[in-house]
Amino acid sequence: MFKNYLILILVVILSFSCTGNKNKQEIAVETTDEAIMISMYKEAVEALKIGDAYFAAKKFKEAEGLVPQSSWAAKASLMHAYAHYSRNAYTDSVFSLERHIKNYPADKNVPYAHYLIAICFYEQILDEKKDLAPLLKAKEKFEFIVSSYPDTDYSTDARFKLDLIIDQLAAKEMSIARYYMKTQKWIAALNRLKTVVNKYDRTVFVEEALHRLAEVYYRLGLIEEAKKSASILGYNYGSGAWYERTYKVFNKKYKPSKVGEEKEMGLIRRKIKGLFE
Repeated sequence: MFKNYLILILVVILSFSCTGNKNKQEIAVETTDEAIMISMYKEAVEALKIGDAYFAAKKFKEAEGLVPQSSWAAKASLMHAYAHYSRNAYTDSVFSLERHIKNYPADKNVPYAHYLIAICFYEQILDEKKDLAPLLKAKEKFEFIVSSYPDTDYSTDARFKLDLIIDQLAAKEMSIARYYMKTQKWIAALNRLKTVVNKYDRTVFVEEALHRLAEVYYRLGLIEEAKKSASILGYNYGSGAWYERTYKVFNKKYKPSKVGEEKEMGLIRRKIKGLFE
């Protein structure tokens, strides 16, 4: 499970041992509050391990507030946010992560905090079929990670997820374009199809978009524009089934083969493609 992977990262970056070399004269006996704080932190970790994320979040929050100046405070803050994430309380997790970034800007785990915010938005995508907000927020945050932390594992994963988000944005545009075509709102359909061709030309939807552009232009009597779209489609995807359909727009007696619904796209992209159909 992806969430198990994330908590594994946390286990590595938030080890119980406090780092830093101290001279003997600098080593002090832990204060009572700090000892209590560490005990609360460990109690929260155990609760998280057995699946009681709500209790864990509460204890992490209490631990952070007990000794705010301690090195354990930043750890507790981040784990508090993760506990919310682990129980799918995405809004609470994002709020806590943004607070962590603001309160602990020097924390070495700030890149992870940004990444977890992106994941919170990303994991809401499949639950929000008609809402673009999680898509756009995830895209914005992943792009920030790529530009700000280019040499990290977070950036590598962000690039992969950005490709999937772009596919889904293209799928949304195509869904709307098809609707406008069915309702004969040709200009609105053209605008959506142009968006796919101009902004999402590396997605699996560009062939269909070019075909439908040619079709809509032809219906509007804009024959030269229709031929231009057909020419681009033919040049780049001349052996594809969408080009056969486009050929029929200009040659009514031609019988194209059926466009395969299971074109080789890969399982994830096929699933995304079907979200808005």
